[in-house]
Amino acid sequence: MNLNDRELKELFELADKIGKKRYHKLTEQDFENYKKFDYWRYINGDGECGTTQESKDWVEKHSNWYCPICGKNYSATNGKTIDHKLPRAQYPWLAMNFMNLWVICQACNKDKGEKHWYEYEHYMFVHHPELYLAVKAARPSQLLESLKD
Repeated sequence: MNLNDRELKELFELADKIGKKRYHKLTEQDFENYKKFDYWRYINGDGECGTTQESKDWVEKHSNWYCPICGKNYSATNGKTIDHKLPRAQYPWLAMNFMNLWVICQACNKDKGEKHWYEYEHYMFVHHPELYLAVKAARPSQLLESLKD
């Protein structure tokens, strides 16, 4: 299946269908993977206890001073966040897959919310067309391809 030749609406429908199909077959391991992210990200798995050094190091290694979506300096947008390209609420088995993580600014993370990828691309295309190419370039194609199994 070549996803590059598909229209956004078609991709959105496909991702929605595949995501929901897998979501209804969640295993205990999926929930364990979901929780692993909290322990990797936060001390004692609790956001109020602070951030682990390991996740801080990952952020430092995988980001610079500017958000890859809006291009603004993180200090101008309330800082960096680690986001799941494919939301972990919908894809818990990908919660600790580092190909699914990216560093974006607080504002872009809030805008993205829990949208799944093609829903997010569609949203950006309609509401922020000037930023659409940056979002498209960050598309997690390999992960999306893995969902078809």
